[in-house]
Amino acid sequence: MWVWLVILHHAICLHMASKRVLTFVTGNPRKLEEVVAIIGENTPWKLISNDVDLPELQGEPDDIARDKCQMAVEKIKSPVIVEDTCLCYNALKGLPGPYIKWFLQKLGHKGLNQLLCGYDDKTAYALCTIAYCEGPGKDVKLFRGKTDGTIVEARGPHKFGWDPIFQPAGFSETYAEMETSLKNSISHRRKALNGLKDFLDTRTMKDGENTSNGSDGTDLQQPEKRPRLNE
Repeated sequence: MWVWLVILHHAICLHMASKRVLTFVTGNPRKLEEVVAIIGENTPWKLISNDVDLPELQGEPDDIARDKCQMAVEKIKSPVIVEDTCLCYNALKGLPGPYIKWFLQKLGHKGLNQLLCGYDDKTAYALCTIAYCEGPGKDVKLFRGKTDGTIVEARGPHKFGWDPIFQPAGFSETYAEMETSLKNSISHRRKALNGLKDFLDTRTMKDGENTSNGSDGTDLQQPEKRPRLNE
């Protein structure tokens, strides 16, 4: 019996050792938990977090995510993902947008509601932009997720940012009132992570094909490598 336990332990260790490390740049442990829960354990990537000190940027969500990712990968020197999250009021033409973190810190949930006091339109959307980069000098890939909803009076536990004031379209509960599994299945972060996961799965499959044929993708059965044009 103990022999099988040793073999199982060895297999698990080999599996963990074979996983590639993907660093999520965040200092928020709840965000890491949510991302791990969405991506799942059955993946060839081991997700860890690193609270890299990055400057606060201004601009459009895509530009902010891309620039943060490039700065992070220069410091970490290995595959990274960064996230930029927005809460966008339609009546305010997309504001607070990427500045929601600072609006929330200064105004609180009540103040965020009061921003719409003079408007009939209380609709909004949550936007998540995830940026991935393989390493320094590599291209940044962007993955976006959007969930429409309405800004409401705060309901539910005040544990996770602006969740208590955002009620997704088609639901009677705010993000904060939802079971974690339900929120993770419909959230803006889930939609962006679905795109990232599809990309990583496809990349892993291609890496596996290249490994079986040779590290440069050349068929090992070929006796010699033919020069490429313009090489």
